[in-house]
Amino acid sequence: MDPPDNKRLAVLCGQLDNNLKKVASYFNVAITNRGPLFSISGVSESAEQAKLSLNELYAQTKTQTTLNDEAVYRVLRNVANGNREVEAELKVRTPKKQVRPRSSRQYDYVQSILSSDVVFGVGPAGTGKTYLAVACAVQALSADEIERIVLVRPAVEAGERLGFLPGDIGQKVDPYLRPLYDALYELLGFERVARLLERNVIELAPLAYMRGRTLSNAFVILDEAQNTTKQQMKMFLTRMGFGSKAVITGDITQTDLPRDTVSGLRHAIETLGQIEGISVTRFTSNDVVRHALVQHIIDAYDAAKE
Repeated sequence: MDPPDNKRLAVLCGQLDNNLKKVASYFNVAITNRGPLFSISGVSESAEQAKLSLNELYAQTKTQTTLNDEAVYRVLRNVANGNREVEAELKVRTPKKQVRPRSSRQYDYVQSILSSDVVFGVGPAGTGKTYLAVACAVQALSADEIERIVLVRPAVEAGERLGFLPGDIGQKVDPYLRPLYDALYELLGFERVARLLERNVIELAPLAYMRGRTLSNAFVILDEAQNTTKQQMKMFLTRMGFGSKAVITGDITQTDLPRDTVSGLRHAIETLGQIEGISVTRFTSNDVVRHALVQHIIDAYDAAKE
């Protein structure tokens, strides 16, 4: 490693060489080191990927005093999948934190949200589709580019109608919108989210309540869109008014619709994908940013279907 630096080397190796063990296990190689000199034994391609990973991780120790599991596995995944390392110039700025795309496809997704009025983010769980959309919405609101954020979800996951759930409309929809709440709390803080909800600057709504409305100067996110019908998707997309942006996210492999019902998300992508001003970003298991096992779990389920 050049330049040799004992403190940086300690960060790279991790406590009890845990980081080296992660790299070795991921690429099925053996890694030993003496000071800044590292030896990697294994299949040529795997050894080269391990080398690239170690170099990238060492470069990060220039500014990082620790490398957590997330940082290590992100580098391993990007190297294994041939993803380019995303430069830091693209950041989504929110009041609580700055959000940076973690893969080339996330980078393209954020760029699409910033430049297109209708964006589809399609792919498996854990790829950052919803979180990045919420982050972009919060940035737009903070910069006064929009007047409100509208978060929409089809309430069909539990197989229940809203009327069977206790409470007012907010309490009925709350369980379905919990992932969106979590992102908002992390990016804005609990108290600020509560104030914005009270003032209706942030609105949470079930898809069924969108009919007949026109949304102007708003950032609208439709989450879990694979559970919409063709008619519902058309209804949602035609709610857009002037100054608005819509981001639609979902995983077409995890629909909860009746077996003979075509997903509105799948149909919309096939029908609208070539229209100028509409962008489609397709994520794969390679873009998963959760626990390292999640990618393997998704791949295993996909293989079982074949």
